[in-house]
Amino acid sequence: MTTHAQRERLLLADLLERSGPDAPTLCAGWTTKDLAAHVVVRERRGDAAVGMVVPRLADRLERVRNEYAAKPFAELVQLIRTGPPRLSPFSLKQVDEASNTLEFYVHTEDVRRAAADWTPRTIDPVFGDALWARLERAARLLGRRSPVGLVLRCPDGRTAVAHKGTPVVTVTGEPAELAMFVFGRQAAAKVETDGPEDAVAKAYEANLGV
Repeated sequence: MTTHAQRERLLLADLLERSGPDAPTLCAGWTTKDLAAHVVVRERRGDAAVGMVVPRLADRLERVRNEYAAKPFAELVQLIRTGPPRLSPFSLKQVDEASNTLEFYVHTEDVRRAAADWTPRTIDPVFGDALWARLERAARLLGRRSPVGLVLRCPDGRTAVAHKGTPVVTVTGEPAELAMFVFGRQAAAKVETDGPEDAVAKAYEANLGV
């Protein structure tokens, strides 16, 4: 049975292949080839990927990512499509689903929404619920650098506190759009915000995400 993460993996690989190596993304300064290298390193080079959460190892992570970015683009796309090696934790279906559902959704949107003519993607309710379940668990991690209190709210009333503090900004939208916001793609997220004007501005400018 295909999982959400597996489906998003294939969608991302297909989109990268169609877009080519030099297309823009929402990741500042990254082309699609840079993004592909990031995804491959995250899954296949755990020794370097730790630099995503350990600042003193960030330079090494960037060196390794640049090494992978020098590989042929088609090779990177194929590595994404086929998935991690058997000994990687990401090869376990449960780990893949828990760790990559949001990751691959957001990166697919990084490519889609960087195009001038992008249109909103239809998200089925089952996938929306899956995104929310993972977003709810990860909200505190993703919102930890917010300079203001940050609450995520779905139109049906489901809420998650991404950051405690005052003043409070409430961000309302579908789970897929809330994911974009709290992963640091605030400007590209289709959401509504409520709170003091200066606090909302700070939330939009915040360095959110992992």
